[in-house]
Amino acid sequence: MTSEKYHKTIVSTLGYILSEDAKSVLQVHRIGQADDQNHGKYSGVGGKLKRGEDVATCMMREIREETGLEVVTMKLRGTVCWADFGPEKQDWLAFIFLVTCFEGEPFPENDEGPLKWVKIDKIYDLPMWKGDAHFLPLIFDSDPRPFYGFMRYEGEEPKDWKYVR
Repeated sequence: MTSEKYHKTIVSTLGYILSEDAKSVLQVHRIGQADDQNHGKYSGVGGKLKRGEDVATCMMREIREETGLEVVTMKLRGTVCWADFGPEKQDWLAFIFLVTCFEGEPFPENDEGPLKWVKIDKIYDLPMWKGDAHFLPLIFDSDPRPFYGFMRYEGEEPKDWKYVR
């Protein structure tokens, strides 16, 4: 038995929804709530796992609630553990999905802000968490293997990034 300290981790999902032509991804511009730790940034959609919910069900629920879309096909692309993230220095474990087929039309906006289709090659020009640029290429690349990443933050700066496939 080791004396390592275990901690509570927030478990969440994060989804990137591809357009029908697979050239754009649906992003939320987080300007809807002034107290949002992601305020002003763009991101995929997702949220925290509810008690008794599996990660796939959570992802489909979050997409339905935040975009109005029904997932038909999605694939787990990887996980990222963010340590000391945000103003409360919390640890998060996110299951990151790529949605390749859906039904419906996305809402123009949700409580977090407007939803916008963004060309994948332009996503890096958007205001986002600096650490996102490390794992986003792994979501959209052609390697079929999922990635498992770890990123430590100091304030808004990523200090460590490593992953395995």
